Amino acid sequence: MYLHLGNGQTVKMSEVVGIFDIEKASTSRDTREYLARAGKNRCVTPVTDDLPKSFVVCLDSDLTERVYLCGVSAQTLRERAEGG
Repeated sequence: MYLHLGNGQTVKMSEVVGIFDIEKASTSRDTREYLARAGKNRCVTPVTDDLPKSFVVCLDSDLTERVYLCGVSAQTLRERAEGG
């Protein structure tokens, strides 16, 4: 099963580690540092040209980390993930 992140980007549900609201999560220094480190490591993929509303952390079968910055809300992504 796949999760549609917006703008034609999909990821395998089995690879999704977490779906996060970027505004709420960014209040934490640890989260800001994590996202900055992911950006420096070039494992961030923007799915929107606008300000992101959420981010999705994925690990593929080779344990390669990827962070997707999405224009879709975390709530909408969670509903999609749950099949609703």
